[in-house]
Amino acid sequence: MTSLTRPTRRGFLKVGSGLLAMTITPAGTVVGRAWAQMPRSTKPETFATLVQMSRDCYPHDQLEDRYYAKAVDILDEAARASEEELNLLEEGVAALDQSAQDAHGVDYAAIENEADRVALLEAIADEPFKQKVRSNLVVGLYNQKELWPIFGYEGASADKGGYIDRGFDDIAWL
Repeated sequence: MTSLTRPTRRGFLKVGSGLLAMTITPAGTVVGRAWAQMPRSTKPETFATLVQMSRDCYPHDQLEDRYYAKAVDILDEAARASEEELNLLEEGVAALDQSAQDAHGVDYAAIENEADRVALLEAIADEPFKQKVRSNLVVGLYNQKELWPIFGYEGASADKGGYIDRGFDDIAWL
């Protein structure tokens, strides 16, 4: 991809509505899996695939897609500043979709079975595209403060005297 085209909101809703399983009611309300982030550099279908890929890399059933979309937005923003980053994402998703088409006859995001999607990701585990998305999620997903209570993380402790006196061993899910 050589040009940086800016997708429109209308184009995103038109293309993304099928990919994101969302519906726009006559009143203008969005119903279904949707999020506030709009891609500013990647194609809407690329953004949607990156959200699904992110969920498959770090699956948390209790998290809404909007948290994954917020993490993918960081990649989209980086792609806005760098054509190299944009190409990595667009070409990586195109290759992933081609692998999905070859194996299942549909694009990656349309594969219903999570295990089938994960198998495709495992096949590209060492590729720069997969590593870029995965490494972005470590910070992009887990550094969202509103998610910390879900994972039992109470936040920084140094300013409160450290963890020893603040529930060092009270995490019930470990």
